[in-house]
Amino acid sequence: MAIALTQSALAAMRAKQAADPVGPVLTRTVTKNGLKAASYDQTAASRLDRTFSVEVPTGKVSNQKHSGRCWEFSLLNTLRHKFAAKYHVKDFELSESYLFFWDKIERANSFYRNVEQTARQPINDRLVQFLFDNPGEDGGQWAMAAGLVQKYGVVPASVMPETYNSNNTSDFQAVLSRKLRKDGLKLRQLVMNGADEAELQSLEKSMLQEVYRLAVYAFGEPPTKFDLEYRDDDKNYHRVPDVTPQAFFKDYFATDLDDYVVVTNSPDKPLNQLYSLPDEDNIIGGKQITFLNVDMGVLTDVAVQQLQAGETIWFGNDVLRQLDRKAGYLDAHLYETAKLIGVNDHLTKAQRLQTGEGEVSHAMTLTGVDLVDDTPTKWKVENSWGTANGDQGYFVMSQDWFNDYVYEVVVHKRFLAPEFQALLTEPAKRLPAWDPLH
Repeated sequence: MAIALTQSALAAMRAKQAADPVGPVLTRTVTKNGLKAASYDQTAASRLDRTFSVEVPTGKVSNQKHSGRCWEFSLLNTLRHKFAAKYHVKDFELSESYLFFWDKIERANSFYRNVEQTARQPINDRLVQFLFDNPGEDGGQWAMAAGLVQKYGVVPASVMPETYNSNNTSDFQAVLSRKLRKDGLKLRQLVMNGADEAELQSLEKSMLQEVYRLAVYAFGEPPTKFDLEYRDDDKNYHRVPDVTPQAFFKDYFATDLDDYVVVTNSPDKPLNQLYSLPDEDNIIGGKQITFLNVDMGVLTDVAVQQLQAGETIWFGNDVLRQLDRKAGYLDAHLYETAKLIGVNDHLTKAQRLQTGEGEVSHAMTLTGVDLVDDTPTKWKVENSWGTANGDQGYFVMSQDWFNDYVYEVVVHKRFLAPEFQALLTEPAKRLPAWDPLH
C-alpha cells in the first residue's frame, strides 16, 4: 500500500541513485540527447535492408499530409495497384478527397441517428460522451472506406484533386465537430420533449444540408460524371467520356469488397470469434465494421499468402511505436529505453490494449515480405506520408514489430482456412464503441 513520501524515504532514494557508478554519465547523455536518441540501435539498418523475396510492383507513394485519412489512402492504394497492373499505368492515383467528402456527409447522418437513439440516456453516459467527443474526426476503419467505395464508386485524383482543407483538415474538423455537437444537443432536447418522427427527420434534413454546404466549400462538389483520360506506360492515350464514379469502379477494378475480411489479432479478447463495432459504422444500411480475431500466426500466414498471390494489403497498426520516420524503420528493438534506464517496462500485446498503451493509430499498405526458409523476417510497407520519409516513402518493418504492433490485415477470404471461413457466418459479438480496435 502506497504511503506518503517522508524526508527519510526521499533521502534513501538520493543515496541509492548516488551509488550508481554510471548514473552521472547516463544523466549527461540522456539530458543532452533525449531518451530515444540515447537508446537508438544503430545496427537496425543491417537487419532492415530493403531486399524482399516477395514484392508486388508499385509506384510513387501518396501523401495524406496533415490529415487523418490513412484508412482511405490505404484502401485506394490497394485498388490503384490493381488498376496500374491491369492497364499499365504505373503512377495512377485515385481521389482521396472524393471519398473524404462523402464520409463527412454519411458520418454526420449516422451521428444524428445515434444521438436520437441515445437521447434519453444521460449526457455523461459513456456512449453519449463517445458520440460527442469528436464527431467530425478524420479517422476510420477499412470497412468504412470500403462501404464508401461500394456506394459512391471512385474517381481519378485529377477529377477531384486535393484542396487546402483536405490536406489540412484540423480547421474543418473543428468547425464540423462544433456544428454537430450543437445539432446533437438540439436533437436530444427534441426527443426529450416528445417530438415525432416527421419533425426529427425534417430538422435532420436541414442540418445535413448545412453539412453538405460546408463540405462543398471545403473540398468542392463531387462529380456525378467525368471523362476518364490517361496515358499508359507505353504512351498510348485513352479517353472514355461520361463515366460515373460507380461505373468506373465496377468496370475497371473487378473487385468485390465483400469478399475481403478484416483479420485481427487483439489478444485482450477471446480469439476465433467474429466481432462488430456498430457504433462506428459510417453509412446507415451500408457495410458493417467486423473483425475476425485470430492468433498472430494465422494473421501472418494469410498476409504472406496474399502477397505471394500478387496483391497488396491494407493493414492497421500503431505506427508511432519504435519508429524512425526519416529512415523509414519499424523495429521492435529500435529504441532500447528500458535497458538504458534499467527498468522493465515490458507489456504484452494484450496488456497494451487493456491499458490504453496500444491502439490502431494508422493504416498503411503491405507490398512485400522477405521469407527465409518460408518464415517472414521483414516486410515492405507503402506509407502515405510522401516521398521525404523512408526510401521514397517506403518503410521496412521487422517481424518483431509486425508481431507487436500490427493489429489488422485485410485479405481475401479465400486465403482463410475453412474453419475460419465458417466463423464469418456466425453472429458477430458487439464491441463497445471505446474498444481499443476503434
